[in-house]
Amino acid sequence: MQITSPEFKARAREKIADKDLKRALDKLQGNFVKGRADRITEFADYEAYRTAAAAVRDRSLAKLDVYLDAFERNATARGAVVHWAETPEDVNRIVVELAQQYGVRKAVKSKSMVTEECALNDALEGAGVEVVETDLGEYILQLAKEPPSHIIAPVVHKTRDQISKLFAEKHRTPYKTNIAALTLEARERLRGHFLTADMGISGANFAIAETGSTLIVTNEGNGRMVTTLPRVHVAITGIEKVVPTLEDATLLLKLLPRHATGQSISNYMSFTTGVKEPNAEDGPEHFHIILLDGGRSQILASELKEILRCIRCGACMNHCPVYQTIGGHAYGWVYPGPMGSVLTPLYVGLEKAKDLPNAATLCNQCGVVCPVKIPLPDLMRKLRERQFDQGMKSWQERLGLRLWAFAAKRPALYGLLSGLAVRVLKWMGGTTTIRSLPFGGGWTDGRDFPSPEGRTFRARYARRRG
Repeated sequence: MQITSPEFKARAREKIADKDLKRALDKLQGNFVKGRADRITEFADYEAYRTAAAAVRDRSLAKLDVYLDAFERNATARGAVVHWAETPEDVNRIVVELAQQYGVRKAVKSKSMVTEECALNDALEGAGVEVVETDLGEYILQLAKEPPSHIIAPVVHKTRDQISKLFAEKHRTPYKTNIAALTLEARERLRGHFLTADMGISGANFAIAETGSTLIVTNEGNGRMVTTLPRVHVAITGIEKVVPTLEDATLLLKLLPRHATGQSISNYMSFTTGVKEPNAEDGPEHFHIILLDGGRSQILASELKEILRCIRCGACMNHCPVYQTIGGHAYGWVYPGPMGSVLTPLYVGLEKAKDLPNAATLCNQCGVVCPVKIPLPDLMRKLRERQFDQGMKSWQERLGLRLWAFAAKRPALYGLLSGLAVRVLKWMGGTTTIRSLPFGGGWTDGRDFPSPEGRTFRARYARRRG
């Protein structure tokens, strides 16, 4: 997937003006935000579950090498082949080699954000393999030739009318807007691909060390068909997704669907362990698991390792006022929203995504709703500190911060300057609002500020005490 994160500001302005996008993103409030709020009331002690889930993830990461070794040992004992990939390019090379080894002509895919990191589809198509996305949202995006805009609902940025027009154009069928009819149309198109594919490619929400199993959570039956019908199944996931036991996975599964889609439980939770048994009616003859590092071990060794707790529920972006306004494509890579504002700079380089740690209000909505208690605002602050230390800020911003720090260290001077500033702002705004600020066009181009009354907080407080 092409990285467009350096264009974040321009793309954000474009998305703010997109009325269709605004209507589409309103679905987040009605479906995911309210759904999560309703579902967490089902816990007798919700915070205790969050604390326990965070502890599971921390325990996994603290002994990641031990659990990865156990996973490989148990998966191999059940007939799977485990591959280790240091980079996304390694993932692509391994999958292409497997496709060539098994004479694969068509691959069907389901549930994998890691393959988006790798741009796997392009690599396979370049090797002559037809690739078909089978998650409904991903299938729609494949027709539209667009990347996902959300990690759970990849097509949330499109309206029903846009999807209807796309289906009519690509399928050459009559225009229709009934959701059931559109879903049936996609199902009829995809069914033949499931039956003729040589390889199924999936991700894994979790990799379970004690059994060597991979687990995917879906609301569509396509996940099971991708992992059982083709004779070759390849599961691709990041090394951080390993958890020690089935019990640990069960705990996380109580939180994942509630935070992702507002459901108490997803329609399908599919555990894949080993290859097809000799007398079984379905299952792959060959099962390969690819574990990608892709910068994760470096994050694990850093002060930002808490981001690796992430279970990819999408709750942080559903509740983020910035994401709710601009959607996911403005962020410019695989992972949008608050979690993407941390992960993208770490995976692709801070210099290529320097706007993303600043693409937040730091209101902490994301931290409050994260099921594994990732302190996302704190991590974004640390990335901002790195930017400042590495000289990535503009000279105007660095000068402004130095001047502010000089005054802030001298309370008398700070009080004098702030008193003067509030009087100037009162003069500029009169009795209503400030419509334009010198050196603050980025703020006042899109909003007005209420005019202050001409006194600082300290002056008002001293007067009230008096």
